[in-house]
Amino acid sequence: MALLARLASALILLACWWLASRFVDPRTLPSPEAVAAFVGREAASGDLLRNIGITLWRVVASFVLAMATGAVLGIALGRSRTADRLLDTPLLVLLNTPALIVTVLAYIWLGLTETAAILAVALNKMPNVAVILREGARGLDPGLEEMAQAFRYDRRTWIRHVLLPQLEPFAVAATRSGISLAWKIVLVVELLGRPNGVGYAISYYFQLFDVAALIGYSLVFSAVMLAVDALLLQPLDAHARRWR
Repeated sequence: MALLARLASALILLACWWLASRFVDPRTLPSPEAVAAFVGREAASGDLLRNIGITLWRVVASFVLAMATGAVLGIALGRSRTADRLLDTPLLVLLNTPALIVTVLAYIWLGLTETAAILAVALNKMPNVAVILREGARGLDPGLEEMAQAFRYDRRTWIRHVLLPQLEPFAVAATRSGISLAWKIVLVVELLGRPNGVGYAISYYFQLFDVAALIGYSLVFSAVMLAVDALLLQPLDAHARRWR
């Protein structure tokens, strides 16, 4: 039923788009057929798959880096009041610094390199992960902590059977919000300083005022990310909340 409702809403949106394109300049709002024709040509040339593949690689690399560093930092802040007091302000500053500024500074300091691009995205995402995992680490069940002490759990056993199961819902929440944030920032990073990827393609076609190309790349990449969410992130979320 939920799938049918989503399909129906997509069809309604497509019909509205088709109707609107009949009454405005096609250069401003091209029809669905024109956008589909562009996507077909771009896919046949190989540019579409190449740009999407490169962008997905950057999303994955920056996301993994942000999750790893943000999770370690968040758990440390949640478990240590001293660390939380010392690092809370720098974390908030980074959390509220616009992504554009972080990206520009990364390119200035490290050059227009792949390392700078991935690091810029990771730095924009890492504070969000840290804040979410910090709240999870703060809310650990003290009863389970006492049980672990009573049974003399070693560090590895405590992490596996006490810490990780309680942090799993928070980690999944950080993952879902992180993916949606990371791919948007990756496009900005590519637009500003990379010679390939979806962001670069959007910048190129913007200069040509090719609206069909802009909409085509946007729809295709959004479809890819929706597929990632449906096939990977939603099952992870269901697994994390299976006990409820």
